[in-house]
Amino acid sequence: MEFSDAFKIKLESVKNKRAKVVIDMILEKGYCSTEDLKNAGYEHPPRAARDVREQGIPLETFSVKDSSGKTISAYRFGDWEHYNEQDNLKKTAGRTQLSKNLKRMLIERFGAICWIYRESYPERQLQVDHRIPYEILGEQDEAKIENYMLLSPSANRDKSWACEHCINWLNKDPNMCRTCFFANPEAYLHIAGEEERRINVSFKSDDIELYDHIKKFARIKNISLQQALKILSYKGLIPNHR
Repeated sequence: MEFSDAFKIKLESVKNKRAKVVIDMILEKGYCSTEDLKNAGYEHPPRAARDVREQGIPLETFSVKDSSGKTISAYRFGDWEHYNEQDNLKKTAGRTQLSKNLKRMLIERFGAICWIYRESYPERQLQVDHRIPYEILGEQDEAKIENYMLLSPSANRDKSWACEHCINWLNKDPNMCRTCFFANPEAYLHIAGEEERRINVSFKSDDIELYDHIKKFARIKNISLQQALKILSYKGLIPNHR
């Protein structure tokens, strides 16, 4: 590929290690797949692609086959022929400037709570994320804070992984995202395209005794904690531990 001088200079200026891995792979073979990134040690490919976009470099997502024949996502440079650094930086500036003001508004209205785990977290640990992924809907109006959510680091990783492995990562239908657990955990119809329901449960203080009871039952039956909780709840066998 023959790039303009301005685009070459921009690519060479990137120092972010994760973004540079994506760029170097695209320069080497024309695209960078999620499998390539995982093989390079990056477990969350969308974040690597996001790092590139936040440098003002256009990327587009398309589908390829991995080494096992499975359809996966891949990235290549977008409209680089008409690349203009200032225009592209403006498009991505919203993402890099969201956090402080938007995070404060979300905490003031909803509290310092992870929307997926429904647990309180120290404010410094919570991260602002789009309900509908940026890669699907693009930038959204910051004034409409209902477009965003607060997530703990682990919940954010869960969401990134689930979104990346959802068929909608390629189809890019915002309406499908709106009915997904990871965008709308308060009222959802599916989880990343699968007919599924989820309850996130944490055990604290007096509940530790209940957790130990479930864990013991799981060990005796040689089943997972999740299976044990379902069985005990369904049969009404969880004791009043207080």
